Amino acid sequence: MNALLDVILPVFLVIGMGYAAARARLFGADAVDALMRYAQNFAAPTLLFSSIARLDLAATFQPALFLSFYLAAFTSFFTAFTAAILFFRRPVTDATAIGFVALFSNSLLLGVPITERAYGTAALAGNFAIISIHAPIFYAFGITVMEWARTRGQGLSGLALIRQIVRAIFSQPLVLGIAAGFAVNLSGLPLPTVAWSAIGMVAGTAIPTALFGLGGVLLRYRPDGDFRIIAMLTACSLILHPALTYGLGRFVFGLGTDGLRSAVMTAAMAPGVNAYLFANLYGVGKRVAASTVLIATALSIGTIWLWLHILP
Repeated sequence: MNALLDVILPVFLVIGMGYAAARARLFGADAVDALMRYAQNFAAPTLLFSSIARLDLAATFQPALFLSFYLAAFTSFFTAFTAAILFFRRPVTDATAIGFVALFSNSLLLGVPITERAYGTAALAGNFAIISIHAPIFYAFGITVMEWARTRGQGLSGLALIRQIVRAIFSQPLVLGIAAGFAVNLSGLPLPTVAWSAIGMVAGTAIPTALFGLGGVLLRYRPDGDFRIIAMLTACSLILHPALTYGLGRFVFGLGTDGLRSAVMTAAMAPGVNAYLFANLYGVGKRVAASTVLIATALSIGTIWLWLHILP
């Protein structure tokens, strides 16, 4: 119970404050959009830049960490993708958007603050290692599958498809922040103290503003669409993905305690807003994606509490 009160509820209370403020019209839709643009386009990329620029890459980039998390994530995608086609009779484009919901956990806005509150700031190295390739890999994969599904029979060249994928990936501010962080880390480029101070000020606003804004965004979603698909996606996100990550990390790859905590807590998060944005980008599966983000985020309070008790 202490884990629920001390670790999980403060994070969701901030989300709830944003939801309540938007619902009471004390924080309008334009303000919510502006806050999320700041959080996603400026503060969060700055946080990722700061974290990755200072990350001990040799110590943190463990094959076991990535294999545990990403094998489970892609299993979750293909489970949802296959079910959407075979059982729910959705076209391939819809199935891709549905699978992306099961793939893209809210690693930054929920995973980082909950892991930090549960295990301390020092435990976040594994989280940031996963996040450093999270968006690039998942967007590259999702866009590739979606563009293939959309352009089948249209004769689009492989080179044109690659250009389209690269353009879409590097238009993401989070990816740019990650790339800049790697550039500073690998080059050893020294930054003056005044620059790090300014970066720290902006980075420090990323999580609270994003959580508050996320509450306002969730107000717009209504539980609608096919509830069987929503239930399947919620199970993939909150049960299948973290359970596979735990099993692979603990029993197959021998992941250490810190790495296991980072991998499982990242996998245990509900789908992020990016899952809906991906569906909205292509205009398919939007209701299912939006509803799953809302319902899974609410239900994750209980499942995260469970994982906090299971993890060493």
